[in-house]
Amino acid sequence: ASFGQAKAPEPDYTLSFNASVVTDYRYRGISQSRLKPAVQGGLDFAHKNGFYLGAWGSTIKWIKDSGATDGNVEIDLYGGFKGELAKGVAFDVGMLRYEYVSNKLGAVSGYANANTTELYGALTYGVVTAKYSQSLSNLFGNINSKNSQYLDLSPTFDLGSGMTLTPHVGRQLVNNNPNYHYTDYSITLAKDLGNGLSASAMLVDTNAKSSSYTWGGKYVGKSGAVVGLKYSF
Repeated sequence: ASFGQAKAPEPDYTLSFNASVVTDYRYRGISQSRLKPAVQGGLDFAHKNGFYLGAWGSTIKWIKDSGATDGNVEIDLYGGFKGELAKGVAFDVGMLRYEYVSNKLGAVSGYANANTTELYGALTYGVVTAKYSQSLSNLFGNINSKNSQYLDLSPTFDLGSGMTLTPHVGRQLVNNNPNYHYTDYSITLAKDLGNGLSASAMLVDTNAKSSSYTWGGKYVGKSGAVVGLKYSF
């Protein structure tokens, strides 16, 4: 006679960590690290009811490149709730705080403090995710830019053998600062290497104005390729 093995109960929550290195830290198409490598890491708490919290950090260069005396690290703090609206339709809503440690950007003429808070909401249907973000504060040091908006669309295709392909297009609107409006495009190929390791390669471009997005002598919205290696545990 054979007996079925009882299924292990689902844990109430999970706690995970990650560490990575990238050849360039691009966010919404714009380099945060002056087209140079960055070291990154984070942790995530997720409850089975859909509630989650997390923190993530990266080395950066753009704040000091803008003339500030300090601001080499970005720490993102976020929390939200995920669930299903209907069969096959998932949602994700939350708040994200970008904290630029000890940044002095507000002391530089023409800039506000870099710290930024956003609300976001996303819907996923099949392989496609659409996400909308709106700032509750000035956006990334832009003066009088509260209520700036970012909208992006990203389908994710499973290619098999642990590989995924993710095209992306996004539109950044910076309130009261039209010279900082732009669209970004990217396509990312990722590979699960096993044992918590994954690798990615991304092609990225924007139509951001070089007059608005040149920091440290570099146009940080230029087209480029980014390679990354990540360890999750």
